[in-house]
Amino acid sequence: MNYLKYLPVIGAAAIMTGMYSCKPKNAGNAVTGDAAAKTYIAPGKYDEFYNFVSGGFSGQMSVYGLPSGRLLKVIPVFSIDPEKGYGYSEETKPMLNTSHGFIPWDDLHHTELSQTNGEIDGRWIFGNANNTPRVARLDLTTFRTAEIIELPNSAGNHSSPFITENTEYVVAGTRFSVPSDYENGDVPINTYKQNFKGYISFISVGKEDGKMDLAFQIQCPGINFDLSHAGKDKSHGWFFFSCYNTEQANTLLEVNASQKDKDFIMAVNWKKAEEYLKAGKGKKVPVKYAHNVYNEKTHTATSEIKTEVTILDAKELKDICYFIPCPKSPHGCDVDPTGEYIVGSGKLAALIPVFSFDKIQKAIADKAYEGEYDGIPVIKYDAALYGEVKKPGLGPLHTEFDGKGNAYTSFFVSSEVVKWNIKDLKVLDRAPTFYSVGHLCVPGGDTRKPNAKYVIAYDKITKDRFLPTGPELAQSAQLYDISGDKMQLILDFPTIGEPHYAQAVSADLIKNRSVKFFKIDENANPYVSKGEGTTKVVREGNKIHVYMTAIRSHFAPDNIEGVKMGDEVYFHVTNLEQDWDVPHGFAVKGADNAELLIMPGETQTLKWVPEKTGIYPMYCTDFCSALHQEMSGYVRVSPAGSNVPLLFSTGKNLPAAETATK
Repeated sequence: MNYLKYLPVIGAAAIMTGMYSCKPKNAGNAVTGDAAAKTYIAPGKYDEFYNFVSGGFSGQMSVYGLPSGRLLKVIPVFSIDPEKGYGYSEETKPMLNTSHGFIPWDDLHHTELSQTNGEIDGRWIFGNANNTPRVARLDLTTFRTAEIIELPNSAGNHSSPFITENTEYVVAGTRFSVPSDYENGDVPINTYKQNFKGYISFISVGKEDGKMDLAFQIQCPGINFDLSHAGKDKSHGWFFFSCYNTEQANTLLEVNASQKDKDFIMAVNWKKAEEYLKAGKGKKVPVKYAHNVYNEKTHTATSEIKTEVTILDAKELKDICYFIPCPKSPHGCDVDPTGEYIVGSGKLAALIPVFSFDKIQKAIADKAYEGEYDGIPVIKYDAALYGEVKKPGLGPLHTEFDGKGNAYTSFFVSSEVVKWNIKDLKVLDRAPTFYSVGHLCVPGGDTRKPNAKYVIAYDKITKDRFLPTGPELAQSAQLYDISGDKMQLILDFPTIGEPHYAQAVSADLIKNRSVKFFKIDENANPYVSKGEGTTKVVREGNKIHVYMTAIRSHFAPDNIEGVKMGDEVYFHVTNLEQDWDVPHGFAVKGADNAELLIMPGETQTLKWVPEKTGIYPMYCTDFCSALHQEMSGYVRVSPAGSNVPLLFSTGKNLPAAETATK
């Protein structure tokens, strides 16, 4: 069956975009008069939901309040952040270490909240690095990146970080198949079919502490994995991935990877994979990947390079992976709250296929296969299919669920959100999104218990929705009320680009557990100063360690002399405050990295190498009190070889120390 018979394959996507990505006819009537009341949060009141949105271009994650759409925080994950000193301070630099060295940027596409019994538990959120393959875990008591693990044998980590319903695993599929790390990768690109492989990574997560470990990988055929979701309830123990480029093309994929009528959904029996691991069927192979962990007791990150991973070969172990045909170039792969229905979304299709978990299991038991693809059994399409949503729109991408038996699918080409019933596959409602929509989010929409109050659409292109800002236009989200039978657009709000997938959770699960400050008595940083009486300046060869404290409204010490050209100066600044929301900043003239932003009770370190002699002011960068401007000091830098003694003080003038040379 050809789902694009009404359009030529070559250039189909471009033609469709040109035809349908225009302002909907009913745009002027899309927002009703009560929209403002539904999104208004009075001063001093809290939003009902946290919305965690990917910041694809920046490698960050942004946090918005819903329904207000107010930006609450930007969390650096895979990128350096001068506001917070992340990736600049000596304590956080190891978080951005990889087997390729220090990588200060990435492309964060997807967010995933931790779950217990298939419900969001509010403990952690995970994010993916699409460029240099990594997965991060963020702690939602601190809203900070707590851990990052690199993925070997991978190139492009798009199909992640999706989790099992008790957060047993975070799962990641490679976007670009490549030769494995443990084999010779210096091969002609046109030997793709012979030498390129795709890997699925299973990262275990500690039940209590969240600590991640690369448990195993499954070697799969050399295709591209796009998105994935875990089974739940009856389908717990399974994982489902959308796959494209089953043509195994290596050039001009817009044409050569759209030749076949169908690509695949891949079903993975991860419980069976665990059995094979215990039976010793895995093969340990040499690789290199970084595992970075931030310790909130020491306020310090560490990075370890690991050198081995266990591989299971899906071609040899036939009952781990199964392919299910799906209309070509699928993007979304979504599982409804019951775990029975798996929704595929072929980007170049004009229908939505819905597969049945029960039928998949029966097809496997009956061996209802149409053959194999590179050693993997291919289940017959009709044997797995529950049914098809006919003519729902053009360019289906991603589906979320409301827990009431309904699904919501985004349509990139026809620029709309479509609501349909899972059981009878009938379209119930459609709402315009004003140009091209990508992902959707219903709070808890990929869990066993969604909150059917809102659906949020994340738009890729938003011409004339906001004031023009030059050639790069605002990217945005749109909030729809879905509490009634019909969707109602109630808010547009700009987002940090590019919004990909996002998740939302009730604020009550998180806000009362939020860390207010770090207890100074529990600070285990090796360079902590727990009071002004413990501050000091110590020379170790050409390294000078400044043990400094910050409190409203001065540093101790605030006058330092005896630094010489060629010295490396480490400012170890401890914030002595024990009050909520009294951070201090620290900067020194000529620093070529960034400021420090030190939370109450925390210690952070700035490395500074002066470039010339003279007097250098240092100051607090974070407005902390009425006398914030007075929170400053001076560092004197003398020529190399001078005999200026190392002196430091607070609140008094030191004896004059003349410059002298040997």
